[in-house]
This record gives sequence, C-alpha cells and structure tokens, in this order.
Amino acid sequence: MANEERIALFLDYENLALGARDHLGGGFELKPITDALAERGRVVVRRAYADWSYFDEDRRMLTRAQVELIEMTQRMGASRKNAADIKMAVDAIEMAFSRDYISTFVICTGDSDFTPLVLKLRELDKRVIGFGVRDSTSKMLPPACDEFLYYDNLEGVEPLPAKAASASGAPSGGGEKKPKGKKAGKSAPSEPAVSDAEQQAAEGAGDDGDGDDTPQPDLAVLVAQTLSGLQSSQGGAVTASVLKRTLVRKDPTFSEADYGFRAFGELLRHLADRNVIELAEGPAKGDPEILLPEAGDKDDAFALLRSVVDELSKGQESVPLSGLKDQLRRKEPGFSEKKLGYRSFLQFSRAAATEGVIALDWSDVDKDYLLETVD
Repeated sequence: MANEERIALFLDYENLALGARDHLGGGFELKPITDALAERGRVVVRRAYADWSYFDEDRRMLTRAQVELIEMTQRMGASRKNAADIKMAVDAIEMAFSRDYISTFVICTGDSDFTPLVLKLRELDKRVIGFGVRDSTSKMLPPACDEFLYYDNLEGVEPLPAKAASASGAPSGGGEKKPKGKKAGKSAPSEPAVSDAEQQAAEGAGDDGDGDDTPQPDLAVLVAQTLSGLQSSQGGAVTASVLKRTLVRKDPTFSEADYGFRAFGELLRHLADRNVIELAEGPAKGDPEILLPEAGDKDDAFALLRSVVDELSKGQESVPLSGLKDQLRRKEPGFSEKKLGYRSFLQFSRAAATEGVIALDWSDVDKDYLLETVD
C-alpha cells in the first residue's frame, strides 16, 4: 500500500446534482465516480459541500458512501460568492499543506471558478483529477486538470436521450449558473427483467458440479469492467493482486467465497476457462498478469447485438435501449463499445442501424429508443 495514490475527494454537490438532473434527465449517483477512483488509488477523504436543505433525498446515498457532508446554508438575497465554493477551496488548500500523504485531489464540479484552485494544487505538486457533467462543465476547467472525466461517460451512468430529458420537464441550457432554491430529485434506475432461467443460472455460477458452469453474469461483468478500467488508467500490466485490491475498493464486502471459490486464483482460472479473461505469467510467482481477450471486430459486435435483440423481441414487437447493454454482457461479459471506438452504447446502436443490422427508432410513448431486427 505504500506506493498507492492517496486520494482526497471534494464534491461541489449542487453543481453535480443539478447538472445530472438538467442534462442527463436523472439523479446524481456517487458510485460511478468512486468506482473510477478505485482504479486509480485509495480514497482517504470524501467531502461534499452544499446547502443540504435542498438535497434531502441525497443525504442517505452520500452518508452510506462515507461522505462527510459540509453544510453551507445559503442566505437568501445575499449578493456574495457561493459560500460552499469558497469553503471547498479553502479546505482543499489547507489539506494540501497539512496532509503530505495525500497525493491526488479530485475536484468534482464543472464550474470554471475552481480553475485557480486546480492550478494552485498542481503548483503544490499534487495530481488533480476533475469530474463534471459534460453539458454543465466550463471549457476552461478540463485543460487545467491532470485528468478530467465526464460523469456522462462513466460505467454505470446511462443518460436518458435528449428528447426524454426535455419531455421530463428538465430545463435546458448549459452554463455554470447555479439556480437557488431548487431540489435535485432522484430517480431509481430501471433494472432489466431477469427470467427464472437466468436467475437459476446466476445462483448456480461457480459450482463445480455437472450443471451449468457459466460464471455468474454479474461477477464476469464486474471483473471485465474493472480490468478494462485498470488497463486504460494504468497503461501497464494488471496483476491478480492489483485486480483483487481494486475489486475490494469498489465493494469492500467483495469475496470470491461468495461466488463459490476457495481462492481468488481459482476464480480467475474459472473466468479464463470461459474466455472472460486471459492469464499470463506475471512479475512474481502466484501473481499472474491478467488480460482481456481480443475485442473482436465490429461485425462480431453487431452480430451479438442482433442476436440479443432477436432473442428479446420474441413475443414483443421491439426492445428498449435502456438495459440492453446489460443483456449483451450477459452473453459476452467482456463487451464494451468503447473498445470499438464508440463513445456510448447509443452511438454503437446507431452505427448498427446505419449498417442495416437492426432498426432503431425513438418512441414518444416509451420515452426511449426501440430496437428490432430487420430481414
């Protein structure tokens, strides 16, 4: 652990919550950010700044994630700089001087007013990672950071299409203005339906008996996603020990025993036998290097999409885009449209429609894109 990055996480919560609501059509969730940070180091400080009377529904989500809520009550009618922003900047600078062991500061906001803070932290030899909602992030902020990640692009974030967001009544327009006196509502993410057969297969995963020996879909997807994130963020070899440590960061309760394996190495061999991952000799005995199988070509990915849409459309006319990516990963856990050069699953689906693999149309009734196979 001595060589691990120590991370301090600071959230300009009002900017994030309103940005997610206004531009992504849903509530803000912290987990995609903490998962991305788990692949970069160890988060030792978590603080969020806001007038929490406007975000009552979000308190529980943040406190469960061990986030310290810094209360900054807004004085109505006061013509002064947002107190939460000032407090957040002061705390970050104080921490940079007083806690030498913190090597990375994560500033979650899209507000360009934090650019001087970012530049000062870098001047103090601190690495700075920024997070923000794309359409509410100033163009000045990302270039000032060592790394800037758009919340929209994180694993686990599925933005509603623009038409759905506007139909829900969310105000349009970007910028950095922070409207006062508005609560950021939260909407529960939709879960794809799971059949009885799929549930039984998931419960039987990891068994060494004569039954279905397919690994539990959620486990295979979790390992493949985490490995993909580590490969892109580290740019080097990913060993079993690094992968296990990152999985535990994402979920402190993670244990291979819960999936029916006696050791993490046994779990890896099980996934390798099923072509979810590949194992190679690592730098130390008992700590192999882990690789993702070759992504395959675009035609294979389009064929996978068509086969899944064809299966799901039996008994119904079309298949909604929401939740469809999870269904592809049930058949091919290592699937990622980003490996093929697409920024989002919607862009990948549009490309498949252009190639005539499937039909893709927006439904005003369902407020979602609907897919169906074509002859």
